[in-house]
Amino acid sequence: MIEEVKTVVDSALQLRGRLRACDASMPLLGAIPELDSMAVVSLITALEEHFGFAVADDEIEAGIFATVGNLTDFVRQKLDA
Repeated sequence: MIEEVKTVVDSALQLRGRLRACDASMPLLGAIPELDSMAVVSLITALEEHFGFAVADDEIEAGIFATVGNLTDFVRQKLDA
């Protein structure tokens, strides 16, 4: 699952493979300059399209984007719901 999430993030933010070698503890928000407020919207859209779920506005919080692991956990929760 984490590899799939990293692929979507890499593609949505046009990181050109920079996330390939990272693990779940890799920081995202604040550590990747490309992940600004506008990019968060694009990333959520990409995750929704790739995994086939919807994210409500009130579900979006900074903690989801703290690390690759946090984002992967969020995706898992959405898929399990």
